[in-house]
Amino acid sequence: MLELSNVDAFYGNSRALQDVSMSVDDGEFVSILGRNGVGKTTCMRAVMGLMDRTTGSIKLDGAELVDKDTHERARAGIGYVPQGRGILPRFTVRENLRMGTFATKDGNRELDAWIFELFPILKDFLDRPGGNLSGGQQQQLAIGRALLTQPKVILLDEPTEGIQPNIVEQIEEVLVQLNREHRMTVVLVEQNVAFARRASQRFVILDRGAVAAQGAVDELSDELVHRHMAV
Repeated sequence: MLELSNVDAFYGNSRALQDVSMSVDDGEFVSILGRNGVGKTTCMRAVMGLMDRTTGSIKLDGAELVDKDTHERARAGIGYVPQGRGILPRFTVRENLRMGTFATKDGNRELDAWIFELFPILKDFLDRPGGNLSGGQQQQLAIGRALLTQPKVILLDEPTEGIQPNIVEQIEEVLVQLNREHRMTVVLVEQNVAFARRASQRFVILDRGAVAAQGAVDELSDELVHRHMAV
């Protein structure tokens, strides 16, 4: 479904990704792992067209995206939950969620009920400003907004970072449910190796902006984790 081939990505003249190639099959759960600052967020931004310059090939369902604008990639079927959540603090929960519907192909602006089944707290806070929610509630809002774009694949950049443990468990359960029950393709940037092992079918480890290792999740050995993720 999603294929990156020989992707380089730049901040100004500085190359942050180097010859990155990876693929994500339809309905697959792939975790992108690595230390801080090795290019994981940059990889997500490159897929969404948010870098200063990107070369190589990025395809979704065989269609080339590398020259497309960010909104065109969203309409093509890529949902994105950025690091930091990207909630508009003065917009209500309802307004933040409705923003996701503007990327749908069918023009439907309704808030699908299943979003509130996944995250019941959002229904209770529909008229509350997004900035008044806790960090965990904002993350649920960010994921709900991305799902309302009707994505073929959803990219999540460390969605459990800095969140209280009980909300972390809820978010992890939702991500597994989306993949297993709704057959949604998930690409997750994560530091939690234990969760990556539980939830993923495959993994990719980045180091210094390049792919250091990738494979089936049962190949994610302690030795690989220690070599590429230990501080």
